[in-house]
Amino acid sequence: MNRINKKLNESKKLLSIYFSAGFPSLNDTVSIIESLEKNGVDMIEIGLPFSDPLADGPTIQKSSTAALKNGMTTETLFNQLKDIRKTVSIPLIIMGYFNPMLQYGVEAFCKKCQEVGIDGLIIPDLPVDVYNNQYKSTFEKYGLINVFLITPQTSVERINFIDSISNGFIYMVSSASVTGSSSGFGKEQTDYFKRIAGMNLKNPQVIGFGISDNETFAQATTYAKGAIIGSAFIKHLNKNGVTKIDEFTRNILN
Repeated sequence: MNRINKKLNESKKLLSIYFSAGFPSLNDTVSIIESLEKNGVDMIEIGLPFSDPLADGPTIQKSSTAALKNGMTTETLFNQLKDIRKTVSIPLIIMGYFNPMLQYGVEAFCKKCQEVGIDGLIIPDLPVDVYNNQYKSTFEKYGLINVFLITPQTSVERINFIDSISNGFIYMVSSASVTGSSSGFGKEQTDYFKRIAGMNLKNPQVIGFGISDNETFAQATTYAKGAIIGSAFIKHLNKNGVTKIDEFTRNILN
């Protein structure tokens, strides 16, 4: 069973953390992953930096740009992760845009993910229909779960289609804006969370965008299996480097 599915089967609410590989420094990737696992994080999204990150807010865009300047590439990331499964057991997901994967070769990319122990991919700009028609069999061949995003504007028909071809979790974007742009959840978002929860989808949902502290984590996980934090963690890395990660996770989980 894929590590993501095993983790989703646990009775607890899940905390997933996103960071940009190669930030703050090129070789921080592995130490950040190890520290996050040690401090109670359930899943990690490793951002593969890209020059035109459409779904990312300014905080993540800046970290992605810095990582590219530091020299991060797809090949560099795979080299950094080659021994990661000797020290880390939680699910690892690469989140990135489709262009670098196409450049690398989709099958070659998936094969490499399997070799280093990546469990899934999140590719915001890969349309669900294109994935289903052209790439699903390749992802499945290499044991990779592809995670799709839904927003408050996604139609019921589309959500049901995504649910039907998914085999992990659905990434529920809390609002239609970019990452890191909201603080706290209002009635509109809460109603959306309740609406999706009421659909009784076969795949659990994990909520991202706008989660930065214990309060927003608790709000999100009232209606979903877990929550994803990205921009707030990048800001923490900006301020503290790779130290005090224990402080950051403690503030979310306690």
